[in-house]
Amino acid sequence: MFKLKPSNKKRIVVSLAVCLLSGSLGGGAGASAAAIPESVAPPKPSWGYFVDHYKNNDKDHLSAVSNPAIGVLSEYHKLWTPGDSWDTGSKLNNALLDANIQKVVEITANRTAEEAEAAYYDDRRKQSYSVIEGLGPLTDIYRVKAGARTTIKSIPADATRKKYDDEGTNSGIPESSLGSIVSLVDTLRGSYSSTNPAKSYYNYARPFRWNDHVAVLPTLVPAQNPDPSNDGGYPSGHTNAAYLTAYAMAYAIPERYQELLTRASELGHNRIVAGMHSPFDVMGGRVMATALAAAILNDPANSSLKKAAYEEAHNILLAHTGAAADRFSDYAANKQNFTKRLTYDFPQAGPTGKPAVVPKGAEVLLETRFPYLDNTQRRWVLATTALPSGYPVLDDEEGWGRLNLFAAADGYGAFAGDVTATMDSTQGGFHAEDRWRNDISGIGRLIKKGTGTLKLEGSNMYSGGTRIDGGTLVGESETAFGLGDVSNQGGTLVVANASGKLTIGGSFKQSEQGTLELRLDGPNDGLRIKGSASYAGKLRVNFAKGYVPKGVITIITDGSPDKNGEFATVETAGLPSGYKVQTIYNGYSVQLKVHAGK
Repeated sequence: MFKLKPSNKKRIVVSLAVCLLSGSLGGGAGASAAAIPESVAPPKPSWGYFVDHYKNNDKDHLSAVSNPAIGVLSEYHKLWTPGDSWDTGSKLNNALLDANIQKVVEITANRTAEEAEAAYYDDRRKQSYSVIEGLGPLTDIYRVKAGARTTIKSIPADATRKKYDDEGTNSGIPESSLGSIVSLVDTLRGSYSSTNPAKSYYNYARPFRWNDHVAVLPTLVPAQNPDPSNDGGYPSGHTNAAYLTAYAMAYAIPERYQELLTRASELGHNRIVAGMHSPFDVMGGRVMATALAAAILNDPANSSLKKAAYEEAHNILLAHTGAAADRFSDYAANKQNFTKRLTYDFPQAGPTGKPAVVPKGAEVLLETRFPYLDNTQRRWVLATTALPSGYPVLDDEEGWGRLNLFAAADGYGAFAGDVTATMDSTQGGFHAEDRWRNDISGIGRLIKKGTGTLKLEGSNMYSGGTRIDGGTLVGESETAFGLGDVSNQGGTLVVANASGKLTIGGSFKQSEQGTLELRLDGPNDGLRIKGSASYAGKLRVNFAKGYVPKGVITIITDGSPDKNGEFATVETAGLPSGYKVQTIYNGYSVQLKVHAGK
């Protein structure tokens, strides 16, 4: 049965348990990826596909079978048996549920003044207004053009005694010049997106009702609901609203995809900082919002609206550069924070090693982020970047909980088979230039077609090889092109690793239509080919950052003493006027003799 506020002795025991559980995680949620599935066909849960039944999320459907929002959260049944009222449920996993509340105790006990201020604003301001900040430099421009405003501009002196509500306009006004974006946000946050049915069903109390050591933010004490029977904790409504806003804006403005999602995750985390929600509440809010966003974006009734929002963002909002501060300019920090908040370092208490599954319709969440991929390819991106199985709350039947959209926005995590990226630079945006930052594994091959530029920035280990038929493929890490052969049939292969030699794990072959471009910042840069090499076409060498070599330098090494062909033309850029180069083909290397003068 439900038991309120454990004693100090219980608190100490749970605190030790948290340390043990956290210590068992090693590198955390981002340390490994899900097993690669054989197929990305969507599994059908007992409540039916979420995207087909999302409108059943209402007060008239209060079971996991009839309401897909309750169903997608039903992993909670492994931890908690809901009661008929807020104080009659029973724990099924004391260790995890106690750790869930203890994390709130520790976070609220150690919050800084800066964190307290942020938590107050994220509680009292309307959630969509707060998430706009994920637009970084464009934040102020968006708010002006969309008519988005808040009435909570500072923390009132009497906030500890009086509740203040935001009377602002949330994401803006539908009649504004950015009204389609506003309407898309409002649609995702519409009448089918409430967390109230799930809260009523699960009847899991707020953390401050479990443990009196949870320090609710003093300025938010007046905002506490005095009626525990109408104040469920699981899932977090603020978190759900923040992610719905972020997904809507990320669809319209995918150039800020990860930053918007990071802002939503921050708002969710601030619910814990405030003492208002537990980590499981916040995790559930994210899962529910992800499924709802995909369902609503998939609904044919919203196809014109989402198209209009995207066009409006690119014709009006992105026509400006903006000058607002960007708190989310640090990619590494965003990734670390977002990834940690996916699981909050809970242990993998369930079965591990299960291949990822991708829900029906989830690919729409990447529709504008990867416009040059088809729906099946987007599903493979989701599958190969998903979380490993076993984390509490996240192993729902369809796979919504394991989706990691931040990682997915960095491209494939693995190539299960051949992957073709066909880009068209004339369409602009990500069609013209994109980058995949994940560490790509798998047995498949990458084939680059069309025009446009694709950059590979991860420490890649895919073994199927790389082929460039058109456009530009840029390697920006030592193992950007994986472990296999590289064949340039008619595009441009760029070696731009700024920290040393980029390595091709197999052989290299370039046709007469191909161009190999080396960007050299210093004497240690260049290309290393482990296998044999066959040269033709064009070699372009760009000397950058003031690097001007003298004498003979080695720019390519390969694994064969005999050369198969030579480059038809060799071009250089970045050398002072009057400098000349001579290409030298030796056993196992290609060198340049650089000299000034005649």
